[in-house]
Amino acid sequence: MNLFVIGDVHGCYHTFLELIQHWQPEQELLIQVGDLMDRGNFAPDTVGLAMSLSEKHPQQTVFLKGNHEMGMTRHYGPQGPYPNWLQWGGRHTLAQYSLHQELLASHLPWLLQRPLFWENDHVFVSHAGLADTPDPLNEDNPDGILWRRGLLRNIGKLQIIGHTPTSGRPDFDPIHHVLNIDTGAVYGRALTGVKIRPDGDVFHVISVPTHPIDSDRT
Repeated sequence: MNLFVIGDVHGCYHTFLELIQHWQPEQELLIQVGDLMDRGNFAPDTVGLAMSLSEKHPQQTVFLKGNHEMGMTRHYGPQGPYPNWLQWGGRHTLAQYSLHQELLASHLPWLLQRPLFWENDHVFVSHAGLADTPDPLNEDNPDGILWRRGLLRNIGKLQIIGHTPTSGRPDFDPIHHVLNIDTGAVYGRALTGVKIRPDGDVFHVISVPTHPIDSDRT
């Protein structure tokens, strides 16, 4: 089955809704790299859409954990509050959920269960990627799989990541074999999905310009 991997959405619900019209569930596994919420205007709607897709297509969807999912679940969880999250978009999400508090009972457990990565023999998808750092799967590691900025290591597979916004187009590092598809949707640029064969061959790139209603930064 081919892959359709989507970058950071950050509450850009209408843009996300347009992009997934290009997904073919009978032929493609949908993978989203995390950061569904924060900064954009429709966090509850975006999470709800992801949950709906996951429920309707449980074998054809994978929604990964990003640092923003980690921040939100920590803020609302037994270790909360988590003031840091409020500084990088959480305050906006908090305000949105204050109008829909009944959704938290189902949204938070689902977000908490998101996996850190997906892989096959040729492709490794995660939020921020694997670098030469100890304990890369530690969610609190600033150089780990949820937080890494900068160069990653060549793991012998195509690494597909988000987390660090590009200028609006996917960024490929041929030396380390890394494809960054966070094309800055919440900054008024675009939300990108890439179609990939199981052997790691990228054969189609689809970028949807951010809908103005989704972000105050458009």
